[in-house]
Amino acid sequence: MPCSPVYAGSLYPCDLTEAEWAPLAPLLPAPARRGRPRAWPLRLLVNALFYVLRTGCAWRYLPREYPPWPTTYATLRQGRLGGVWQCVHEALRRAVRLRAGRHADPSAAIMDSQSVKTTEDSGGIKGYDGGKQVKGRKRHVLVDTLGLLLSVYRTLDTLWQKSQELIDFT
Repeated sequence: MPCSPVYAGSLYPCDLTEAEWAPLAPLLPAPARRGRPRAWPLRLLVNALFYVLRTGCAWRYLPREYPPWPTTYATLRQGRLGGVWQCVHEALRRAVRLRAGRHADPSAAIMDSQSVKTTEDSGGIKGYDGGKQVKGRKRHVLVDTLGLLLSVYRTLDTLWQKSQELIDFT
């Protein structure tokens, strides 16, 4: 039986502290004015997301102290589809840059790519990187000069070599 929706403080080491929650809370969506009210506190849902990310457990193995896994997963999915997590990431990245004494928006970026081997059963698209002799996908990562993530793009290995086109990361 799940615990009550009343937040009881930090349950696990991956749970957010008050200092970590304070800058994050204003970036998350407020409760809807119409419709059914939230049954679980947003902070508990975010802590459940961090638990899954940190431990790597399956959604169905989420501990009872957190909201049910379908509710937690729906929070993650709705945030992704609505662009909430992208906005949170950008706001936190800007705050880190300002704290480091830099301009909020980077003026330079570093791009790197990595070939990722896939298995036969992985499904989806895959290609072959002739230079590295790896069958799979290629990750392209764009970071600023502090190493903070700006963008990630995934392609077939063969697309990068065949087209020789620049990839638009915006």
